[in-house]
Amino acid sequence: MSDACSICGRPLAQPIDLHHVIPKTFGGKQLIKLHKICHQKVHSVFSERELMHFNGDLSPILEHEQIRAFITWVRKKDPSFYDVSKDTKARKSKRRR
Repeated sequence: MSDACSICGRPLAQPIDLHHVIPKTFGGKQLIKLHKICHQKVHSVFSERELMHFNGDLSPILEHEQIRAFITWVRKKDPSFYDVSKDTKARKSKRRR
């Protein structure tokens, strides 16, 4: 695990989260370190099933339009910055009710 967030590339600072590259629900064991805000953003945009289909490849996540916009925004923030990410409308519609 590196000293930089795998999503935004900023140096890691508290709060830090461990993210299963393949969701734990689907048997994933490999972990990467992310800022809490970056981890929360990934899960606000993608379902666990979508993340499973990426097979541990971060490039589809990093290439997603909403994630790219988020990275551009968050890179201007201090590495310890934290704020709650809201679920996108598309993500909310994927939830089971």
